[in-house]
Amino acid sequence: MSTTALIVIASIVAAIVLIAAVVFGIRAYRRHRFTQAVEQRDKDQVHYAFIINPSKPQAAELRPHIEEYCRRKKLRQVEFIETQLDKDGHACALEALDHGADVLIAVGGDGTVRTVASVVSGTEHTLGIIPIGTGNLFARNMGIPIDDVDAALTVATSHGSRQVDMGRLSMLDQPEDEREHAFLIIAGIGFDALMIDDTDPELKKNISWLAYFVSGFRHLFSPKYRGTITMTGADGEIHSSKSVSFRTFLAGNCGQIPMVSLMPEATYDDGLLDFELIDTSGGIIGWANLFGDMVHQTVVGKPGQSPLSTNSTLDQIQGISAEIELERKALAQVDGDIVGETKRIRFDVDRKALRVRVPQLEDAQAGIGASSETSAQ
Repeated sequence: MSTTALIVIASIVAAIVLIAAVVFGIRAYRRHRFTQAVEQRDKDQVHYAFIINPSKPQAAELRPHIEEYCRRKKLRQVEFIETQLDKDGHACALEALDHGADVLIAVGGDGTVRTVASVVSGTEHTLGIIPIGTGNLFARNMGIPIDDVDAALTVATSHGSRQVDMGRLSMLDQPEDEREHAFLIIAGIGFDALMIDDTDPELKKNISWLAYFVSGFRHLFSPKYRGTITMTGADGEIHSSKSVSFRTFLAGNCGQIPMVSLMPEATYDDGLLDFELIDTSGGIIGWANLFGDMVHQTVVGKPGQSPLSTNSTLDQIQGISAEIELERKALAQVDGDIVGETKRIRFDVDRKALRVRVPQLEDAQAGIGASSETSAQ
């Protein structure tokens, strides 16, 4: 190998090392700023109820850690309620409110957060989050630390909150007491629910959210769905389309998932849902094109398909509500929880119905998180 070639290779390696050092340095600086900011926040002396999902691997060792943290910070009104097979986060949250709790802190994954939030929503109470789930998508979108328990505890037990929207999925052909389900991130019907329903729990524990891709591969060529879609847009105009064929239909309150911007314009406090209709044709080529579309909109930061896409559909529109009447039943999901099969489904949004404890930093765009509203809870 010539001296010139060696110099070029050495220069490339040096450039890569330098870039990596800069990236890690920026991240370390932001984490330092975050730690300084949250440690300066005043602890809020109110009644806290920690609602813990004991099925999570970290839960057993986390409870004594939380107890010690509360003693160290002199938080005097603290209680713990654990979810059970016959007592989900919703039931635990009702119990906490009955005990007089002011702030309900969900210690678990997106499912626990969702069910606790469904009770806190529309009240004067506040939701805190200690994320210990697989995806922790809502915590990620809110800027809540997912890899630093003490930082998350500081956020959850200090002043600094934001009012966010709460989505509602209603299965209109179900009994009245079973039809409505709250969601904070994304609800959907079709392929996405099939993928979630068929994911191996053990595999999910081992490889985290990547397990969804393994399940999804098994359903790439499942039959499509067809039905009438009626949407109320942001301007209040009603649009209806008949005999629409699709793989999946999504309603998003938050649009960021690991590695991908599924709905780049989704904002959790704008009073709107981002609706996304996804379809493919041409076998594996269509799915490859769809993946390219996802990468394209993640890079450009705007919804839309790749210029090279030919066998995929990725239609997105913001609105207040959407209703679908299908020719055959399909599975539906809210924030990764399967809620059953339906032929008639409706998505709505409650604007700023939920108060959530979040970090307070000016550096919101840095991916750490920020709050524009504060409250006594």
